[in-house]
Amino acid sequence: MPRRSRKPARPTTCPCGSGAAYAACCGRFHSGAAKAPTAEALMRSRYSAFAVGDEAYLLRTWHPETRPERVDLAADGRTWTGLEILEVTGGTPLHTSGTVRFRAHYTDGEGPGSQTENSVFERFGGDWLYVDALAFE
Repeated sequence: MPRRSRKPARPTTCPCGSGAAYAACCGRFHSGAAKAPTAEALMRSRYSAFAVGDEAYLLRTWHPETRPERVDLAADGRTWTGLEILEVTGGTPLHTSGTVRFRAHYTDGEGPGSQTENSVFERFGGDWLYVDALAFE
């Protein structure tokens, strides 16, 4: 019988790198208690969702025009270990779109690695949603 993957335990410190407690930072977005006020906050919360295995949150915060049917976080075998925000354009409460360029660090079966992406975000129905990546390294 195949083994089922388990979600990582909820961290005490938020994986997004803010230094805040998970519950007071991205955890409140994951639980639905609050919504990300900026594109950067949404990007950080999506990174944290990858780190804690919250596939439902990733789908909820993906623009309906580009959202896949499902997300399988166990497929790549990565453990997310750190986040660097490299550049933010727009994406404030006064904007309707924005981009966030970031580098996400991970470990997998081959050792440590990183992924750099320039993500596009748009407001949809008043909420920030992830649309797509402009560049992926």
